[in-house]
Amino acid sequence: MATGSNEPKSRYLQYLELLTGSLDDKKRWRRYKARVKQLPDNYRIAVEALERYLMQFGPADGAGAMAMFHDLADLFEQSAADGTPIRDIFGDDPVEFVETFMANYPLGQYRARERHRFTTAIECAAGENPGREDRTT
Repeated sequence: MATGSNEPKSRYLQYLELLTGSLDDKKRWRRYKARVKQLPDNYRIAVEALERYLMQFGPADGAGAMAMFHDLADLFEQSAADGTPIRDIFGDDPVEFVETFMANYPLGQYRARERHRFTTAIECAAGENPGREDRTT
């Protein structure tokens, strides 16, 4: 069922990925979770808390999200190896840390589209963009 990197995907795999999402992303997610599981308890707890936050408010989806989570694992693996205290990673305001962290990643397609739709609707309501209706889909 696996295909080489240069092999075209079978119709079955294309259909399956259409329904379930990228199989490569699922494999990358499992590898990320395995890395997190290997962290010392306090680092793992912090990463899992960040993960929950990022799942709700994170800016990325698909490959962008995987890059973000991969970088998160890198950060905490290195911090654990260096013995960096959790509070030194986050500083006094964990929300400021996570917001700054998220700012380094592109918006997911859905969120970017909704942000655009929202700002366009407000512009129209404020009379700043007359005659333009929100037709973004």
